[in-house]
Amino acid sequence: MADEEDYGAELTDFRKRVAELRATRALPGGGGPANLDAALFELQYVSDLLWPRYEQLTAEQRKSGRNGDSREQQLLRAVFQRLPVPVLLLDREGVVSRINFAACQLFGLRPGYAAGRPITASFAHEGRAAFRSQVAAVARHDGNRTLAVELMRGLAAESGDAQRPGRLWVTLAAVRPPGHRRTSVLAVCQPTAERPGAGAGTGVAAPPVPVEAVTPPDPAEVSSRVELMDLVDDVTTALLTSAPASGAAGAAGAAGTSGDAPLERACEVLRGRFADWVIADRAVPGGGQLRRVTVLGPEAAPGTGGAEAAEAIAVQDPAGAPLIGEAAGAGGSALQIRPEDVHALGEAGDGVPVLALTEASSLLCVPLTLPSGAVLGVLTLLRTGGRRAFGLAEASAMERMSRHIALALRAA
Repeated sequence: MADEEDYGAELTDFRKRVAELRATRALPGGGGPANLDAALFELQYVSDLLWPRYEQLTAEQRKSGRNGDSREQQLLRAVFQRLPVPVLLLDREGVVSRINFAACQLFGLRPGYAAGRPITASFAHEGRAAFRSQVAAVARHDGNRTLAVELMRGLAAESGDAQRPGRLWVTLAAVRPPGHRRTSVLAVCQPTAERPGAGAGTGVAAPPVPVEAVTPPDPAEVSSRVELMDLVDDVTTALLTSAPASGAAGAAGAAGTSGDAPLERACEVLRGRFADWVIADRAVPGGGQLRRVTVLGPEAAPGTGGAEAAEAIAVQDPAGAPLIGEAAGAGGSALQIRPEDVHALGEAGDGVPVLALTEASSLLCVPLTLPSGAVLGVLTLLRTGGRRAFGLAEASAMERMSRHIALALRAA
């Protein structure tokens, strides 16, 4: 077991090094002899070390004839079932293979009933197609992702659990369980801070909280929430401002129209304060395509390359960014920390991946959706360097702001 873990770690490190070489190859001056020598060294490493170790491990497994469950596998199954967070194992179509006790309680299902049935049956109808699309993308090894889903209306009322949230953040990751021939998707569910309908219009009073159970709030958490509330207020104020902000098109923005002014003003508020890079795309009426409206990057001194990078991203066709296309088509948000797929946002005008060009450490891709479900555009936010990654609370707040921006665009 230890040899298998070591081999898996070495193989994972090898894939990371190959991805880095591939990304470096696209950078200006990245095709030098040093990278070629490194690529040849990696090929020799596979031929001389990884492949013989793979043959050795395969031979040992055949010799031992391990067909039943080992004690370690039984332990892992027990741990999976007893995890305090809802966890599911899905196939590429969203059908449940395994489900733990916490997930059964969350969705109001029995383990025997849930297995073999799509988990999307527990979601609101408008979010099922988006969830299936994201699961299929993860199963294709397009990278892990996090998205928000709504539980089916009336699910909490039917179960009698007034504390069950109506909205969840679901984190999806590709896994390959032992004995499975195809890649599965591990889904971890977390309730969002918002609980739609909880305590409002239901006629059910919240149970009293004992005084001794109340703990003082964390000052850092309180400060973060206050900052988010201030940000939502400032973005709303910018949307209600009649006159466009000066320089709203940014250092490098596509030629927009007066109807884009609310989106540009919101981007000005978000840049620097909430994200290092803000990329805004607008849906073309009737065509379903996107056009780039504005690109705002970090404010840097002239000659540092920030302006050139912003201009290269500004001329990019949004159709070449898979993550933006998925957000516009499926209407679902995406939150990624240390994105593994460097091509998730496509390539800039000179062929360099946008994520490599911006050195993004986390990203948040949010569609601008009207209450009717129509998507008017997509807002992509990036954080770089040592800045703290986007959190679930920030993603939830950004979804609220995106709805405000969509309403302002419709009225413009």
